[in-house]
Amino acid sequence: METKSSSVIEKAIGLLSGTGSAECGYLAHHEHLLPSIDKLKEVVELIRSIVFPGYFGGPIPRQQSLPHFLGVRIEKLYGLLAEQIHSVQHFDEEGRNSDNASESAAETARQFIETLPELRRILCTDVNAIYDGDPAAKNHGEIVFCYPSIRAMINHRSAHTLLQLGVPLIPRIIAEMSHSETGIDIHPGASIGDYFCIDHGTGVVIGETCIIGHHVRLYQGVTLGAKKFALDEDGNPVKNVPRHPIIEDNVVVYSNANILGRITIGKDSVIGGNVWLTRSVPPNSRILQQKAVESSFTDGLGI
Repeated sequence: METKSSSVIEKAIGLLSGTGSAECGYLAHHEHLLPSIDKLKEVVELIRSIVFPGYFGGPIPRQQSLPHFLGVRIEKLYGLLAEQIHSVQHFDEEGRNSDNASESAAETARQFIETLPELRRILCTDVNAIYDGDPAAKNHGEIVFCYPSIRAMINHRSAHTLLQLGVPLIPRIIAEMSHSETGIDIHPGASIGDYFCIDHGTGVVIGETCIIGHHVRLYQGVTLGAKKFALDEDGNPVKNVPRHPIIEDNVVVYSNANILGRITIGKDSVIGGNVWLTRSVPPNSRILQQKAVESSFTDGLGI
């Protein structure tokens, strides 16, 4: 029995040691450095503790300790981020051929560190947007501690910044961490303005090429998605094509609305719950679900 088991194990090792079938050709990436999910989780926690010190990363006993607290964490963030950016540069053809990949990764990490004050500023506008729009929020601290929208937006705004800096793969990993944690699915490519609020949040989906203005509020279950995909001559989806909605300033979208395609929702509009919308609407629009048709049947008639 032991010999038979050993034979099965050896056969499996032999089959799995190669790159496998054409469908699994990407397994050849094992020859390169790959990012660490655990270290990227640490990166996110460090960003949270830097942007909202005291709320994340443990208490700060004295205000005078804040510069030291921030310095230690920013230095650690810089080192981890440079390492992880270096690990994914082979996903970028230009980075793969660079003789100065380590220096390039360090420079990108430095550029990200420079954005931290702006990252905090815009996230504070998100906190204010929730406080101003949700009577259930008793204070700003409750929002930072408890609201999934803020956790999702810390991840999204960090991931979006890294994507703008040309970092491959890592932004998507950070976005999916938030998706798993909060149920809010925001592609890092989506552009989102100041004072953004997602109320409740579960099931919200925001696509890659969405452009969202300032003071926009979404409720749970909203989808800002694509209507259809353009295909190339081989039948594969064409990449980097604008295919998701543009939501202008001061728009409210209520729960379970589906806004699909490259359409524009004009400023100061309200989109009602459960609406299916595939056309642009002008500013100050009020789009509501059609009235339900009420019918009753007995003994299975009409079904």
